[in-house]
Amino acid sequence: MPRGKPLSQNVRRAPLKREYDMIVIGGGAAGLTSAGISANLGAKTMMIEAHRLGGDCTWTGCIPSKVLLKAAKVASQLRHAGRYGLLDNEPEIDFQKIIAYVQKVREDVYEEADNPEIFEAMGIEVVHGKARFTDPHTVIIENGGESREVTSRFFIIATGSSAVVPPIDGLKEVPYMTNENLFEQHDFPESLAIIGGGPIGIEMAQAFTRLGSNVTVFDMMDSILVNDHPELALQLRQTLESEGVRFILGAGVKNVSESRSGISIKYEWQSGTHTLDASKLLVSAGRRANTDGLGLDDAGVVWSRKGIEINNRCRTNRKHIFAAGDVAGRFQFTHMSEHMAKVAATNALLRIPFKMDSRHVPWATYTDPELAHVGTAEKELIETGTVYEVYKFPYSKIDRAVTDSETNGWIRVYAKPITGKILGADILGTHAGDLIGEFALAMRNGISLRSMADTIHPYPTYGLGARRAADQWYVKNQKLWQIKLIRKIFGYRGNLPDLSDKDRIV
Repeated sequence: MPRGKPLSQNVRRAPLKREYDMIVIGGGAAGLTSAGISANLGAKTMMIEAHRLGGDCTWTGCIPSKVLLKAAKVASQLRHAGRYGLLDNEPEIDFQKIIAYVQKVREDVYEEADNPEIFEAMGIEVVHGKARFTDPHTVIIENGGESREVTSRFFIIATGSSAVVPPIDGLKEVPYMTNENLFEQHDFPESLAIIGGGPIGIEMAQAFTRLGSNVTVFDMMDSILVNDHPELALQLRQTLESEGVRFILGAGVKNVSESRSGISIKYEWQSGTHTLDASKLLVSAGRRANTDGLGLDDAGVVWSRKGIEINNRCRTNRKHIFAAGDVAGRFQFTHMSEHMAKVAATNALLRIPFKMDSRHVPWATYTDPELAHVGTAEKELIETGTVYEVYKFPYSKIDRAVTDSETNGWIRVYAKPITGKILGADILGTHAGDLIGEFALAMRNGISLRSMADTIHPYPTYGLGARRAADQWYVKNQKLWQIKLIRKIFGYRGNLPDLSDKDRIV
């Protein structure tokens, strides 16, 4: 009898039967998308959420902040109605009514998109509670003193992120705000101090200033929105300063304490120690991944302070466990969370090698004007020695912007000079967040500036500004010898154009 392994080792064991095909931990943007895709692929799916479905975006982030920004913009438009031939009118601000409207819109979005009944109708089992791994295929769900143990073939962790609270002396002893409780406030601050010059801090600085608060923004950096184009970020900062926002940049906040007026802030700035008093304090100093209490070590999942470590297919070191959204991403945006969820669910359930696209991630700060970006930053192009041209177009030449009195802004596109291959884009201006999507689409699909310039856009629109920016590729590639040759071949008698200004815009 030939020697070999025992029969028990030669027989391929059937895999252990798990209760679910997919368990999604977290019901925010990434979790909802992951669960929806899983169910639509025929997988028996459970989604576990500790609070309410919708996550940060619906309840404490994107939705409420944009509603507040809209209210503030309407107030500003009333205040400056004279630019449209109307009478300027100082609006009456009822902050409690504004917050009530913010909360109503949140509920509307929840009912239309995030209500558990929507997902239960897809066949998803929605469970409320906190999930914790006890081994690589098992989680225990705890809620109100009760617990339930469940198993699954695959997991997607989508627990999101929370506001970072910097280690500032005295901060934990004062009633500070973050985005997580800002939209539950009913008392309007006569003065507001904001720690952090990122998107949340800058958006809220403009909103509260327009509603009548005296706003001061602190940041350790010498500029705001450091991930955006420095010239455009500076132009935006100057716009906000003209509206009344005060910036104290390159400053270190050392101590906060309660005072008669609310909060006293001690900070070091320009070689001196200063104090500022404000009614309220908003901390917007970044986000951290929600990994606490997940039992990642028991699952054998590698993680760090930055979040769960994944590859470009959103897979962790455990082949059956994936992570999507803020808990695993350096791009902490709702749209990126949804993209990562698609990648994670597709790789888990279909075994299709679908990779995350981190090269064409657009983002926008929804101030007025908006500031948006996609692709490679100009600074990086310079540092890497990449050959490129800048194709610019001002909002002052976009007819729709002129009709709307929204001429503050620029479109900047970075592309290869000969082929017109788009490398990146920055936009400051009204609807920049909408316009940047056209450049993201073009970059992902290899559409050149020439093709964009040759595509018919409706007039008059802001979108036409994207085409006009693309037109500049033709302008910059125009050569005098070409025109001389055309004149000679066809016998034309007009004057030669002046091409000496390399920065001319047509």
